[in-house]
This record gives sequence, structure tokens and C-alpha cells, in this order.
Amino acid sequence: MRTSGLTRRAVLAGTAAAAALGTVPLLSAPAQAAGQAYRWRTAVIGGTGFVTGVLFHPSVRGLAYARTDIGGAYRWDDRHERWVPLIDHLGWDDWNLLGVEAMAVDPAHPDRLYLALGTYAQSWAGNGAVLCSDDRGATWTRTDLGVKLGANEDGRGAGERLLVDPRDSDTLWLGTRHDGLLKSTDRGATWQAVSFPATPSTTGQGVTLLVAAGRTVHAGWGDSDGTADEPNLYRTSDGTTWEPVPGRPTGTAAKVPIRAAYDRHTRELYVTYANAPGPNGQSDGSVHKLRTTDGKWTEVTPVKPGGTDTFGYGGVAVDARHPGTVVVSTNNRWADIDTLYRTTDGGRTWTSLKDTAVLDVSETPYLKWGEDKPKFGWWIQAVGIDPYDSRHLVYGTGATLYGTRDLTHWAPQIRGLEETSVRQLLSPPAGKAHLISGNGDIGVMYHESLTASPARGMAANPVFGTATGLAQAAGRPSYVVRAGWGDHGNGAHSNDGGQTWAPFATQPAIAKDAPGPIAANADGSVLLWSFVHWDGTPYPTQRSADNGATWSEVASFPKGATPVADPVDPSTFYAFDTATGTLHASTDGGLTFAARAGGLNSGDREFQLAVAPGRSGDLWLSLKWNGLYRSTDGGATFSKVSSCWASYTLGFGRAAPGASYPALYMVGATESVTAVHRSDDEAATWVRINDDGHQWGWIGAAVTGDPRIHGRVYVATNGRGVQYGEPV
Repeated sequence: MRTSGLTRRAVLAGTAAAAALGTVPLLSAPAQAAGQAYRWRTAVIGGTGFVTGVLFHPSVRGLAYARTDIGGAYRWDDRHERWVPLIDHLGWDDWNLLGVEAMAVDPAHPDRLYLALGTYAQSWAGNGAVLCSDDRGATWTRTDLGVKLGANEDGRGAGERLLVDPRDSDTLWLGTRHDGLLKSTDRGATWQAVSFPATPSTTGQGVTLLVAAGRTVHAGWGDSDGTADEPNLYRTSDGTTWEPVPGRPTGTAAKVPIRAAYDRHTRELYVTYANAPGPNGQSDGSVHKLRTTDGKWTEVTPVKPGGTDTFGYGGVAVDARHPGTVVVSTNNRWADIDTLYRTTDGGRTWTSLKDTAVLDVSETPYLKWGEDKPKFGWWIQAVGIDPYDSRHLVYGTGATLYGTRDLTHWAPQIRGLEETSVRQLLSPPAGKAHLISGNGDIGVMYHESLTASPARGMAANPVFGTATGLAQAAGRPSYVVRAGWGDHGNGAHSNDGGQTWAPFATQPAIAKDAPGPIAANADGSVLLWSFVHWDGTPYPTQRSADNGATWSEVASFPKGATPVADPVDPSTFYAFDTATGTLHASTDGGLTFAARAGGLNSGDREFQLAVAPGRSGDLWLSLKWNGLYRSTDGGATFSKVSSCWASYTLGFGRAAPGASYPALYMVGATESVTAVHRSDDEAATWVRINDDGHQWGWIGAAVTGDPRIHGRVYVATNGRGVQYGEPV
């Protein structure tokens, strides 16, 4: 048998491999980074991502856990009514572990918690890992697996795929997508593949769920074709031999078992099914229950999909206090909007909770998505009923976690859980907001307060999905522009610092299919808009000198590059062409561009060009593992900064007291660990300002300091929102 588990060890910070230093001149001798204590918090938006699982502990009142597809796992702090992040300690090299495939608790040992981590199962992603805790996630031990998991792949709302054996707390089961079923007999320290009667296919589903029904363990199988002769539900009563469950439902509506829950009072196992793993692509589904005492199956589907009302079934939860009381969710129901169905008679009759729901999203206004009122939800595959309060019900969506205490009034139960993938950051030098962020899925947010979700919700007129560009005119900070994916326009401008917006009067035709980064010159009189298709194909950059009323192609601008405006001279723009390793500049307001410095690192898509605020021609170029470079002559020449060997993103903030140059903030490496650093002496020396408990996986998209508060820094994460830190 294949051995999947290796050794159990404590979680360590990541390291990056060294790269060539290049041949350009060095600015200074290498400097080591000492640490400075910082207090780190999350700028509040409220959820914004797919909550794929929620789990109430069956033995402890007020204890619950939640998992997300890219943003880690959380524990519910009942006293303070907020979620506590549990795996922010995972660093740069462990970015693939921020997605949580599954979680499990031990009913007999309330402090034990297990997480199966791994975001992608593709060849370019690392293998998965299992984290084990004896103190509810305060500390962990880790086992690296020899297989890949897929917390952000199709089927990520199924499960749970991890289970503590009901007969032996030392035994755990883990269902994988491509490698069958794994078993541990030493509480997750080592794992071995076990004999399982089903054969994985290329669908990437494999074992979709594991659930205990009494002392019997059931496993759902997602690689079935839905025919009667191909089982998709298996069981073991001895922990060794697995067999198909007889009499299981057949047909496309019962093709993929999504979730299951056991009613210990009636000894019935409820299983939700769909014709695809979800969260997208489902058009049919059903709900069935299995009476485990005699093996009888009964269909209890609340409403059968059909016609224009297509959907699957997703979440299921049983009421621990009331026999026969069950809640299931629909999923991918776009025509009639997803709902929860509740039964109190074992599925003979059902009530749609959406029909009487009163939604209060005043704490997270973005959930209206630019409309008058929010939807009840979508991508509903996580459902939980509090075992100590039958009227306390929660369900996850693609953006939040709703909760109720009376089955009628619902509000996000999401405090502390932040899953935004952040792409751009601005910290204005004046105005109400200290932070404006460009984000995946939720567009642009204007943060008047860092401790409350933006009152305006997502920037509207138009509403974007994912933001691709965000820029401010350095000499006229009231003027801000943004770009992104939207159904009603892909570019907009603001004359009040980002509080309100108006779409460009026109936009280039390519903007609909390939919106990219955008720049405004120092006085806001000229815009440059770059276009890159989602598949990476670049298109010619366009220029507007009339606030987006008309656009013209800039033939000499390097395709796919990001335009950067000089903060002082309105006639000057810059662009770095990674294809050739050449810096280009314009001195005629973006009409034409000419090459300047060449011979820089080429072919690296992860780079950033930045200009120091208030200084014309003072350029800084981050070239990933090739390090950091500086030019003080507008890009005619560059010198390598030797105080760091890796630089991923760079930003500026208010100068230190007594200093004349802005503080620099960098995500990069001065020694072995990729971390967040600050320099108050023009990169001669750096100090690390995050710690091993605050790393957040991949943080290479953006970093910026606050131009009004020295020491405050904002860090963009890929799944943990905007993290901001201040010296303590």
C-alpha cells in the first residue's frame, strides 16, 4: 500500500531559494533585519468569501469552527461573539495550505481539532498537510502528506472529508480527491492508504464525505457516473472492510453525494445529492434518508428541480434535540434563489425558511451588491444547527455566514472572519478614508473606518466583481480612478477621493474582456489604461485626456505593462517591460514611450514598479527573487539594493520623526524568511515588522504605508483581507 504520511513536526516559517544578484552596481552593504513588535489587525469588511464548512462541537456549548476555500479556518469565540483565525502562522512557502479541505472534532475530547489543508490539487501546487491541535487551535503539530488536496476546487463545499472514528479517538479517516481513503491510527501523526473498493478517476472528487452513523462510518464517492451498478456510498462497521451501501438511490439527481448528517434519535442518515460536485454546474439533485436499523431508503426531496428552476442540494444538518428535525440547502439555484428547507417530521413536509426571512445586513452593507436588498444566499453548502439551541441555525454562502436565533431574523454571523483576496491598496494623504482597497469579487472598498465594514458597501456606479486597477492623482488626491470586471462598465472615476463614482463616458471595446491596471497622472488630466485578458494575453494600452470621454491607442507602450505616473510631473509616465527587462518612459503625457534602462531581469510576471511620493524620477523596481533596484534619474540607470535578496512588493508611508525620506515597506527577504519589513533610511537597513504568528500565506500583491501615520502599514493578502499593523 502507498504510504501517504511522512513525519509529524511543528509548523515552521517558510524559506525562499536564493537567486542571482545580477551585474548592476550595489547601493549598500547587506543589512540584517531585526524584529520590531507590531500589533496586527484585520481591516473589517466582513466575510466576502466562500464559507465551505461550519461545525458545531457536539459536546461543548458555544464552540464551533468554520472553514473557507482560501482563507483559513476559524474558531467561534462565544463570549466575544466573533471568529478567531487559527492558521495565520502559515507563511509564504506554505501559501497552498491556507485553503481548508476539511475539519474534524472529537466528541470525546473537546479540545481536539483536526484540519486537512491544501488549496489546489494541480501539479504546480504543493502537497497537503494535516494540522492537529489539543487546545482548540491555539497551537498545532503538523503532518505533511504525500498527496494533494483541493480546498479551492470543484466540490469544495462537500464533506466533511475528515473524521474521528466513533469507536477509537486515536483513529482518523481522511478522504482524498485522487488518492482514495487514508487512515491514521496515531491521531494524525502518520497516514496510510487503505483498501477501498472504488477507483479514483480524473474528476478530482474521490471521497466527498465521511460521516459516522453510530459505530459505522460512511463514505461518499464522487466519481460515480450515477448508474445503478456503480455505487457512490460505502460503509465500514469494523474499520477494515468497506462495502457499498445496498439500495442506494440512482439516477443523475443522486449522482454525487454532497453532504450527510445522522439523526441519532431515529437512527436515520440524511444525504444530499446533486448531479455535479458544485458549487457551480449543478442542475439536478435530491435528498434521501437511510434507516440504518434495516437499510431502508426513502426519498425526502423538498422540491424537485426542473424546467427553469434548476439546482442541486448541498448542506444538511440535524437537530440534536428534536428527532426528525432537519435542515437542507439548495445550491446553484439562480432562477428562484437558493433557500433552506426545514422539516420537523423526518422529511414528510418541508418549509422554505427564505420565504419568511428578514435579512439585516447593516453590519456588512456590501452584501446588497449594489441592489436595494441582499439575496438570501448562493453557494449554500455549509449548514449547521447549534446542538444546544435548536433555533440557532447558521449557513455559509459565497460571501458570508448568516445566522438566526428565531428562524426568521437573519444577520451575518461573521465578525472576525475575513476572506477577501486583495489586489490593490491606496492610503490617501488626505480625506475621510485612510484606506481604499481593490479586491477580488467585491471590487473597490472605501474604508472610512478600519474597524467597521465600509458603510457604502462596494463602490457602485458601476459595481465591479474583481478590481484590476486603482490609482490616485498624486497632486490632486480627490481624483481617483478604478478598473475591473463589471456587467455595466469596466472603468470609473471619482472626484471626492473615492466616496462616490461615475463611469467613464466611453471605454475601449477591449475593456469588457480584458480590463487591466489604470493610472492617472499627477494632476489627473491624463489616464493610461492597460488591458490584459484573464488568460494573460496583452492588448494595446489606451490613453484619455478628457476623463474617459475618448480613448486612443498608445502604440509605443509595452503591451501588458502596468502604467505608473510620476507623482510630481504631469507629463511623465513609466512602464517596465518584463518581456525585455527594459524600463520605458514618456515625457509627453503618455502619448509616446521610449526605452531607457535595459538589461534588467526579464520574463518575471511578478514584479512591481513604484515611484517615491513627492519625488520626480525616484523609481523603485521589485523583481521578485532578483531583488530590489532603484533609479534616481527617471529610469535612465538602476542600481541594485543589496540590503535584501528578494522583493515582491513595495510601498511608502509617512517618514519617521526626523527623517526626510518616506518610510519604505517591503514584502521580501533580507535573510531566509519572506516577511514584511520597514526601512526608515532609504533601504540601507530593514526591520522585520510581522512575526511568525502573523504571516498569512502569500502576501505578494500589494503593501503600503499610511502617509499620515508613521509606522502604520497595510498588507494585501490572498484570502485574509487587508491586514494592518502598528508599532506597539
